[in-house]
This record gives sequence, C-alpha cells and structure tokens, in this order.
Amino acid sequence: MTMIHLDEDLWQNSMLPEGILERWLVDDGTTVTVGERIAEVRIESSLHEIMSPGVGVLTILAEQNTVVEPGTAVGRLL
Repeated sequence: MTMIHLDEDLWQNSMLPEGILERWLVDDGTTVTVGERIAEVRIESSLHEIMSPGVGVLTILAEQNTVVEPGTAVGRLL
C-alpha cells in the first residue's frame, strides 16, 4: 500500500497554511501508473497537479473541495 501525501514543498511560496483539493482527475477505484496526473490542488492562486507516486488501484481519502494542509494524505494505492 502506498499513501498519497501532499508534498510540503507545494506551500514553499505560500503565506497560507492550507489549500483546496480542487478535483480528482481519475475516479475512485481506477488503476493508475507512476507519474500519472491524478488530482489538482489550489494553494492561493496557484493550481498544482498531483502525480501518482506508484502503480495501483486508487482509493480517494479526501473529497473534492476539501481544505488540505501540507502532508495531508489524500489517497492511497493498493
């Protein structure tokens, strides 16, 4: 099992301590590959793509429009 965490570096230039999980680009239960774009997170006015860290079936842990912080686990791969 691989957890999908939001990289703390996304907040490197931000003054806000949180962001918004804008949307998932794949559905829960989808098989994804390494480096595949799977979600988007908005931090202040910047939109960041989240890439799959591994291969597996995605389980979404954080829904769209959820407030997220650095290091938040937003999904997992089985």
